[in-house]
Amino acid sequence: MKLPRRQFLQLAAGAAALPAASGIAWAQAYPTRPVRIIAGFAAGGVVDIVARLIGQSLSERLGQPFIIESRPGAASNIATEAVVRAPPDGYTLLVVSPANAINATLYENLKFSFIRDIAPVASIIRLPFVMVVNPSVPAKTVPEFIAYAKGNPGKLTMASGGIGAATHLAGELFKLMTSVDIVHVPYRGVAASLTDLLGGLVQVTFASVPSSVAYIKAGRLRALAVTSAKRSEALPDLPTVGEFVPGYETSLWLGLGAPKGTSAEIIDTLNQETNAALTDPKIKPRLADLSGMVLTGSPADFGKLIADETEKWAKVIKFAGTKAE
Repeated sequence: MKLPRRQFLQLAAGAAALPAASGIAWAQAYPTRPVRIIAGFAAGGVVDIVARLIGQSLSERLGQPFIIESRPGAASNIATEAVVRAPPDGYTLLVVSPANAINATLYENLKFSFIRDIAPVASIIRLPFVMVVNPSVPAKTVPEFIAYAKGNPGKLTMASGGIGAATHLAGELFKLMTSVDIVHVPYRGVAASLTDLLGGLVQVTFASVPSSVAYIKAGRLRALAVTSAKRSEALPDLPTVGEFVPGYETSLWLGLGAPKGTSAEIIDTLNQETNAALTDPKIKPRLADLSGMVLTGSPADFGKLIADETEKWAKVIKFAGTKAE
């Protein structure tokens, strides 16, 4: 039987709308069971705290538990690979950090390509590092430190939380942009590096504000500058490194990613709810307590940040000749 043209077009339009309607209904129903957020760092640190704050808010907003699962090891590569291999259904997410951008160049034989295999979902926060020295170092400003380092090439030591860690590459970026000769001393974690900095066994490090602010305020460490583009509300009188070294900026940024192939509807739902959480009066002050600046934006915005950071750290790693342990 041949249908009249108008009736045929109406039926065809209705059929074409079914997949879209189905996708919308699926997104509206999502999630129907608990969601895992996998973090590649140990519980109790800044990454874990931020993940739990966002997870709690997403649980309240979407009506299902968002469970934080810590899988430390291999500079977050273990956690990343677990998410890459997970079904792209929105029920396994990744806490994305600078480690993911760094590892793309630092590790030569990864079993995944981060930018290819992980879809950006939402940015969350940007936290500055602070450049701190042992009080035995005579410099009280960044220019004085640069002058002192150049007058004593190879004699100053720079502690970090490990080879290829964000705290390490913050220092390598500083060396690249100032042409100072400082010896890198890697530790197994930030706490150990700060212990030796306090004891005067090393002279300088780039630490997170939460891990170092108590020592700064007690006068046990001297802060020279923060590494972010803007001054930190936690240390408002402290200048940025960029005020003396134009273009210098680095920070610990965090966000959420999902396996590539996760539907756009689910990613948009998670993005919208994460952005809403970042403006929640219950959540925003707690993130501010970490000395961070919230990063709202679209999945595309977060994707650009990841791509830019990957390119930036590739240059620094090649300059420093850094190799994964």
